Amino acid sequence: MKAWVITRYEDVKRVAVANSDMSADRLAPFFAAAPAESRSSYASLMTYLGNWMVFRDPPEHTRLRRLFTKAFTSRSVKALEPNVEQIVGLLFDEMERKSASGEIVDWIADFAYPLPATVMMDLLGVPREDLLLVKHWSDDIALFIGTSRATADKYLRAEAGAKAMAGYFRDIVAQRKIDPRDDIISQMVSAREEQEALSDDEVIATCILLLFAGHETTTNLLGNGIYYTMKSPEQWERLKRDPALAEPAVEEWLRYDGPSGALARVITADVDFGGRKLRQGQRLFAFINAANRDPEQFPDANRFDVGRSPNAHLTFGHGIHFCLGAQLARLEGQIALRSLVARFPGIALATASSPEWKDSLILRGLQSLPVRLR
Repeated sequence: MKAWVITRYEDVKRVAVANSDMSADRLAPFFAAAPAESRSSYASLMTYLGNWMVFRDPPEHTRLRRLFTKAFTSRSVKALEPNVEQIVGLLFDEMERKSASGEIVDWIADFAYPLPATVMMDLLGVPREDLLLVKHWSDDIALFIGTSRATADKYLRAEAGAKAMAGYFRDIVAQRKIDPRDDIISQMVSAREEQEALSDDEVIATCILLLFAGHETTTNLLGNGIYYTMKSPEQWERLKRDPALAEPAVEEWLRYDGPSGALARVITADVDFGGRKLRQGQRLFAFINAANRDPEQFPDANRFDVGRSPNAHLTFGHGIHFCLGAQLARLEGQIALRSLVARFPGIALATASSPEWKDSLILRGLQSLPVRLR
């Protein structure tokens, strides 16, 4: 991997909060090392993904994050609950129709992807009917962001996805300048004249980030969580007996095999770490899912327990890069689980074979998950 690997809970937590000697910007070194003649092939990745706040350090990160904090407060997320419940109901209706007609129901394609993607599209003010179009672009971008290991043309596909999605959002941003609405894109556009406002490229980059990050990890959360719950019949029975366990259950979904496998950082100054000398310019991967199984932090760490408490997992990160959408992801997970217990208490895996996982070092999620509703 040509990088340091960090796995202990306390060490991963230290990486998550580090700013002075570690940088979240793993893209700039990649683009700088690319041959000059090939950099034009990555133009959209450099322009748009390079402006994502998750890859920025202070003070740029501070400026970008401050502009979005209001949209993800506890109060604003709570206000989304009726919309999330409505989308869950519509998706369950469609799943039931497919099941009744003899079609295979895929928990990922039919629910885990469209739920968070639709919620985020509504927040941005993007038409729901563009869902499949957006998914195609997001899947290509995920090959690059997730550090896929087996997909040979991942850079070209990611560049094409970023370019197409940027063009899509550029048109919407132009429309919002003329006809603002009650959505996040309009809020970004209307803030253009304020101090620390966003440039056009930053607005477009943030649209791509919110849509990508707003569904990719939550899709993985919903997929992985249901997979392990269905593989643990005694835990599913606990949830059916006591739906109030939905809250700690989602936290266990986040811990046991969470949606983000690792954090990637670049060392910016020589630092002593775990008895080793990490040199400036070197890369490291802090494996969150390994830290979340550290037996020094979690008793019986390899046991899946929907009632686990306390559960101080590191899945949403720590420090200034703590996940902005953590509360929304929790809300979506809890509503989905409570609704599933009520609507399809007899749900089960449709196959005993092991599922296929995404080709990614950073993102941890299933490609598909066939289920029987009854």
